[in-house]
Amino acid sequence: MNTPEKNTSIGLEKSIQTDFQKAMSYGDYLHLDKILDSQHRLSGHHDEMLFIIIHQTSELWMKLIIHELTEAVQYIRQNHLEPSFKILSRVSRIQQQLIRSWSVLSTLTPSEYLEFRDKLGQSSGFQSYQNRMIEFALGNKNAHTLAVYQHQTELYVKMQEALYKPSIYDAAIHALVARGIPVDEEVLNRDLSKNYEPNESVEEAWLTVYRNVDQYWDLYELAEKLVDIGNQQQLWRFNHMSTVERIIGHKTGTGGSSGVTYLKRVLDQQFFPELWSLRTKL
Repeated sequence: MNTPEKNTSIGLEKSIQTDFQKAMSYGDYLHLDKILDSQHRLSGHHDEMLFIIIHQTSELWMKLIIHELTEAVQYIRQNHLEPSFKILSRVSRIQQQLIRSWSVLSTLTPSEYLEFRDKLGQSSGFQSYQNRMIEFALGNKNAHTLAVYQHQTELYVKMQEALYKPSIYDAAIHALVARGIPVDEEVLNRDLSKNYEPNESVEEAWLTVYRNVDQYWDLYELAEKLVDIGNQQQLWRFNHMSTVERIIGHKTGTGGSSGVTYLKRVLDQQFFPELWSLRTKL
């Protein structure tokens, strides 16, 4: 172990901790030994490491998005809207980080990817359960997508629970009603496992908010935060699609999907539809 005198001679302040026999270090706290030992190339190709790390770091950011959205939904359901604003702003920043990651992956050329693509087997980003949970949390629900998780019983149960939970948009609609703005009962009592469908009464409710901003400032702020998040998620989808097209063209995906064709269809699935349609009617 370095003595304080030696520490000073190489530029370390005397107060800097160097003995971690009994103290927790940076690596200990973050479990870096486990994290940094989780990149296992199945080929000998240099660029497979890029592919693995991009996807692993994306999953970590997605974990944080789920963590934040869960907290935000709780606040909104309790009609405590203001605490959710900071959380939702953070979610938008995380989404920006995820969007930027596609530009790094796009440095992988088609020829480089083909060197290890066969090693992926049938694994595919379509199977990312965290991305699916984010889509569910934002209101885009499809029970059929759970089929890819049936081989993992605990995960399958977890995904079913996520499917039936209120989305953040469900929570926002109930917040409208809590403020005395009417919404059709069929919306309030809908099957939460189904994909959200646009409703005229919901559009009218949000129009009331946007036409009376001073009276409903917190609901207005919430709506704009949701628009930010929905927009960022669409940008993430678009960058995903364009990166895939750049690398594999229109080949079938490793998981069996139609690849770029499927990803283009996904872009048609809009989040929080009334928050977009009301803009035409204002």
